[in-house]
Amino acid sequence: MSRGIFSAIGTAAALSIALTSCSSPSGPATTTGATGKAGGNLVVGVTSDPDTLFPWKATQFQAVNVLQNIYGTLTEFDKDLNVVPGLAESWETSKDGRTLTLTLRQGVTYSDGSAFDSKDVTSSLNKIMEESTAAVARASLSSVKSVDAPDAHTVVLKLSGPDAALPANLATVNMAMLSSDDTEEKLNAAPNGTGPFAMKKRVASQSITLARNDTYWGSEKPKLDGVEFRVIPDESSIVSAMQSGNVQLAIFNDPLVAQTAQGGSITIAKTPQLNYHALQLNTRRGDLGDVNVRLAIQCAIDRKQVLDTAALSEGEVTGPITAPAFKSDPQQRPCPTRDLAKAAEYLGKAGKPGGVTVKAIVSQGEYATSVNEGQNLKAQLAEAKITLDLEVLESGAFVDRWVAGDFEAAVALNGGRPDPDGMYSRYFTSKGNLNKVAGYSSPELDKLFAEGKATTDQAARKEIYGKVGAELENNAAWIWLFTGYTYTGTTAQVKGFVPMASGSLQYLRTTTLN
Repeated sequence: MSRGIFSAIGTAAALSIALTSCSSPSGPATTTGATGKAGGNLVVGVTSDPDTLFPWKATQFQAVNVLQNIYGTLTEFDKDLNVVPGLAESWETSKDGRTLTLTLRQGVTYSDGSAFDSKDVTSSLNKIMEESTAAVARASLSSVKSVDAPDAHTVVLKLSGPDAALPANLATVNMAMLSSDDTEEKLNAAPNGTGPFAMKKRVASQSITLARNDTYWGSEKPKLDGVEFRVIPDESSIVSAMQSGNVQLAIFNDPLVAQTAQGGSITIAKTPQLNYHALQLNTRRGDLGDVNVRLAIQCAIDRKQVLDTAALSEGEVTGPITAPAFKSDPQQRPCPTRDLAKAAEYLGKAGKPGGVTVKAIVSQGEYATSVNEGQNLKAQLAEAKITLDLEVLESGAFVDRWVAGDFEAAVALNGGRPDPDGMYSRYFTSKGNLNKVAGYSSPELDKLFAEGKATTDQAARKEIYGKVGAELENNAAWIWLFTGYTYTGTTAQVKGFVPMASGSLQYLRTTTLN
């Protein structure tokens, strides 16, 4: 993985999370050097149909990629992962860090023609914070005590204390600003957002078609007439569709497919990612409740072998935190290299010298390397008398089980973020809304995450999240494996699309077709 690329990203990310005032009269930076003409309909090949069209509950990559082009957020990330204005054109923090005042853009409308104002923001933030909503980003608003709207274009957040991560946390599509008149049921049938595109048509399990939103507020209007996300379950079949001219853009996870696709009419752009591959362990299930069993699993795995086998060595072994400004050192963990003798010792301490059996779910269709990762982990663990019983599920079924925390272990690819609070506090704090997915929390982690949010000094935050990583690794909460790349395939007529380290497809709004 290119250290130069990550260094540049790290510098931007380090600046992006500071809780400071910010303003921009013209909206997010979108200059991309696009040279194609306006118009045309772009077809994007995807391997799965989105499992939801409700942005507050979207965790599946395919769903997120569609919805981030339909909905708007108060802040956004630019191509370098700096936090920039979105639906909030500026924000200012009080000297004590306990008040965040947002000034909203004027003249913004939803795709149904209704006006966006502070009522929609207060409604959205309050509903996200309600436990009954089951919003996946609820924990990111844990510092917010109240949301007030003194006028139609101003929103004031009263905080329990300084929250250095809040501007970055507001930038995810899970924090989309919805019309106060809309409901989950209504939006799952007919999405209604302020983004660059609007829903036009959906054919279940086949395609989702978006049309340009001519009232989009950004300084650069979308250039395409529309975007179709066409479901083609196999990445190799997507390559064939691109070669025949039926698909113009696709994001590949399988490095072998990317290698075979490169050349001729297809260009491949390779982008290092913040996301991470992991074997998630639910410490509240069976033998995994014993830290010694979990440490035995950790010591029995050669992460580089998983990377080499499943992803053709395309990536690097990782620790918990992939955010460049806070990056974990994978050598600072129990058993940084595979140690079967140590694994046996831990099993002995657990009173399981004869071994254990762990059931693991694996998705098929959401990302390409999942099953190969599971098979390699199974083979490695068998040598340590640990049986990994794999259950392969289609993408939608996997996500349902995953969100419900209905598994002992899960072979997973999780999205990373530029700030580690948004990345992990919802998982590993006792009150985190995805803690049942994580299957692990501790008083020490609760304390560290609280300190990380309240601290604005960058060096101090780096030290705090270093302790978070150590706590996770020393207790083998999960087994972090590797980070990899995405491979953006485009045909010759596609111009102006910018791949991002976050995996976002937000720059479809600057894409053109020759």
